[in-house]
Amino acid sequence: MTASPRSAIVLGASGSVGGVLVRALLRSGAFRTVVTVGRTSLPAQLAEAKSARVPLREVLVPDMTPGHLQQATSDAVDALEGEVVGLSVLGIGAGTAKLTIAQHRDVDVALNAAFARGLAATGKVRHLALMSAVGANAAASAHGSGAAGTSRYNRVKGEAEAAVLASGLAVVSVFRPAMIIGSRHTPRLLETLLPLFSWVTPVKYRSIRVEQISAAMVAAARHTPPTSAVYHHGEMLAMG
Repeated sequence: MTASPRSAIVLGASGSVGGVLVRALLRSGAFRTVVTVGRTSLPAQLAEAKSARVPLREVLVPDMTPGHLQQATSDAVDALEGEVVGLSVLGIGAGTAKLTIAQHRDVDVALNAAFARGLAATGKVRHLALMSAVGANAAASAHGSGAAGTSRYNRVKGEAEAAVLASGLAVVSVFRPAMIIGSRHTPRLLETLLPLFSWVTPVKYRSIRVEQISAAMVAAARHTPPTSAVYHHGEMLAMG
């Protein structure tokens, strides 16, 4: 247990990493309440909370626009007592090559920024842990395919990071995984092959499991780092 239990509010809980992250938060013993913000209810997570005996509150935002999300986030935090930490793993997991850059930004940039602004507006949240992606760079080229790992994809991820950093929160911890093992968007063949070549892969580009990302984010959420920082593969494993 932490000396002063805090609450956690999560955006993106319906995704592969999000589901594991919420489970880790509930099981950590460090959070008095866990709140999820999303479009629909998640019965499996409610059942997990009952098993862990930690209150889980769902804040439903069926019309997921930046304005509605920002207001719902602020209202949810205002209803909580004590310190609150934010965590976001929201992002388009697959199919970004089929989207325009504007459509990609509508989710990864606009919604993450709205969540961060909603947290900051309450004055009760100092820290947000944000999952981004390795290679994120707001100055990367906006041309070409938007598939994961391409220049345009990296630009959108970099823009999302910059927007969150500009929200007014005191500390933003940015987690940049490479290929995620255990994600429903990662082909099984890659999950099998990539670890075999880890010895020749630069550390920050090595594949990482959803559980390892979640463990690192929970560790950061339990004990707010002194300053904003970026964490790659090696740092995430050390934290978890």
